[in-house]
Amino acid sequence: MAGNAGPGKVYLIGAGPGAADLITVRGARLLSQADAVLHDALVTPDLLALCPQAELIAVGKRSGQRSTAQTLINELLVDAAHRHRLVVRLKGGDPMLFGRADEELRALEQAGIPYEIVPGITAALAAAASARQPLTRRGIARSVALFTSATAPGEPDQVTLPDCDTLVQYMGGREAMVTARKLLERGQPGDTPVVVVENCSLANEHVLRLRLDDLEQGLARCSGPVLVMIGAALAAREHGEAARPDAGGS
Repeated sequence: MAGNAGPGKVYLIGAGPGAADLITVRGARLLSQADAVLHDALVTPDLLALCPQAELIAVGKRSGQRSTAQTLINELLVDAAHRHRLVVRLKGGDPMLFGRADEELRALEQAGIPYEIVPGITAALAAAASARQPLTRRGIARSVALFTSATAPGEPDQVTLPDCDTLVQYMGGREAMVTARKLLERGQPGDTPVVVVENCSLANEHVLRLRLDDLEQGLARCSGPVLVMIGAALAAREHGEAARPDAGGS
């Protein structure tokens, strides 16, 4: 308990893409010492098994489902810091990328609560590793954009697409279908390679290799969280699939 010595310390920790052994050594060590852990919906039971001693507080946010409002998450985080010595805010991927870290950091700063940030492996890098597909390639792709179409409540949908050699769309389900249509409308070739990774790094991971003009049909087969990578660098490498007999395909 934090007791009368002032608030405890909060660690925003990146859980990585899903597999428990892809969290950083530092993140795992802090989890084993935590008094309370506020965790996202996509954090797996295997990861939570690393902190059996902690009070677990589920604050998941999942598209299309009822979720904890960000303002309440901020309040729960501040409250936990006043009750405990070491608090972990466990976020999927990396906390500083599409993790709403800004709102939570501001809440902690306004409450005078000390914090540190422990980075994690973001889904784009894990998906590229799973697919054995570099996001950059000499002479073909030298720039990468990580983006999402999700916006804050009340804001219009994202309409401008990044202008980069390789596009990586997070939370890519229906939004990626819209992205594909927009890219085709602006002249992107229909045979542009696309790699979709569903349930990245988990036992039920599935890798789909598609073309831009059949992305919508391919995504219809996915039911889990997906990450969509688009660009010439994603063209299948010679012998690449032969080394990966479990890879999915279209």
